[in-house]
Amino acid sequence: MMAEVKSSRVKVPSLLTVVSSKPTAPGRVHKFTALDHAMGFHTGHIVFYYRRNPIRDGASMENDLDNLRISLSELLCLYPPVTGRLGRGADGNWEVKCNDAGVRMLKANVCATLDEWLRYANAAEERDLTVWEDLPDDPHIWSPFRIQINDFNCGGLAVAISFTHMHADFTSATLLIKSWAEIHRHEPVAHPPIFNLPSVINESAAYRRSSSMFSETNSEFEIPSVRMGRATFKFSEAKIRQCLSKVHESCPDATPFDVLAALFWSKITRLKSPACDDDNKCSLSMCIDLRKRERDSIPYGYFGNALHFSKLSVNAEELQSDRLAYIAGLVHQHVGSIRDEEFWANVAWLESHKKEGGQYPPPFQLFGCELTCLSMENTISSEGSFTYAAMFKQNEKPIHVSYHIGNVGGEGLILVMPSPEEGLARIVMVTLPEEQIVKLCEDQTILGLQPSMLLNGKQ
Repeated sequence: MMAEVKSSRVKVPSLLTVVSSKPTAPGRVHKFTALDHAMGFHTGHIVFYYRRNPIRDGASMENDLDNLRISLSELLCLYPPVTGRLGRGADGNWEVKCNDAGVRMLKANVCATLDEWLRYANAAEERDLTVWEDLPDDPHIWSPFRIQINDFNCGGLAVAISFTHMHADFTSATLLIKSWAEIHRHEPVAHPPIFNLPSVINESAAYRRSSSMFSETNSEFEIPSVRMGRATFKFSEAKIRQCLSKVHESCPDATPFDVLAALFWSKITRLKSPACDDDNKCSLSMCIDLRKRERDSIPYGYFGNALHFSKLSVNAEELQSDRLAYIAGLVHQHVGSIRDEEFWANVAWLESHKKEGGQYPPPFQLFGCELTCLSMENTISSEGSFTYAAMFKQNEKPIHVSYHIGNVGGEGLILVMPSPEEGLARIVMVTLPEEQIVKLCEDQTILGLQPSMLLNGKQ
């Protein structure tokens, strides 16, 4: 038992360790890819909010944890790298020793109702629903995955997971929670994990380019010293449809992501000084998940990192000219031109820059070294988004899901993700220096789309 107090409203009375119900075979080791190592500076954190406690099968929180622990133990049999511990291999690279040391699970009580929390809590308070820990110097007993179960007043619940970005990206971690919910409902797992990337790197495709996005990215990073703020904008389908109608004449195939990425990029650029480089170009680092993007793409079940980073540059005057349709068209054209072979080219570049002995280069600050836009459109299909398919009880979907990336740099992050309303509705989560966040929340063009503001700390 423990009595950790995270804030005046979140208290963690206990912690336990959950191991898989079937021991992992001795000697198993999970090797990280070159891209996994490149992501090692960052952490990932996801919070799934439920209107009612979907796991309550009695009167006490202890019963909730017992119920969850049983299904989690079954799930972990499919995920040996999640229950293992980090260590260095003979080549100096990080690897997971799949020793079934378990996952840390915390129980927390939140002194607020769910509606009060979503309306009035701020980003700093929301962090308290998760376990924010960077990789320690000696991680051999440290749990890379931590789960926190948060019980709100009046019955709401938040299930939060924290992890190193070296282990997994948001798609992987979201599907882990979704698979856990499926096992909890005694249903088959729709996307069983796959731990090895398909071997498609070849000389003609992957080595075609002598450089990559990583060659332009700073690996000599420092932990950001600027105090960052965060805002969450929830746009209805009606308002996104209205916005699309204004750009469809010049860009008929524009998507909600194209329009929102263009809108927030142009508005944020106006807040920054200087906003552009010496050539008067403004750049946006685009981050796209390549799972199932093409016919033979990486499968959804791949557990690891399948993110592709590329750069879109635009003349400063064009970006700040309020020509939303033009900028949305550039975003659409750029995203549509990305092919899987570019992802493999980045992986090949990292592989070719190993040190003597086979050690990968140091990790990069990939989120926020320059303004970054992360798309989660890959989670959406004709059946809806699997982000909101993590149902521990049938037909009780999360009412909101928050995604956070740790160690985002001073230029900030735009994250465009599906909404529980589904259809064209979207949520945009923005991380920027605090003074810029305040100004962004006052932008009249954005407010004209009448977004619901979540977790912005305003009474």
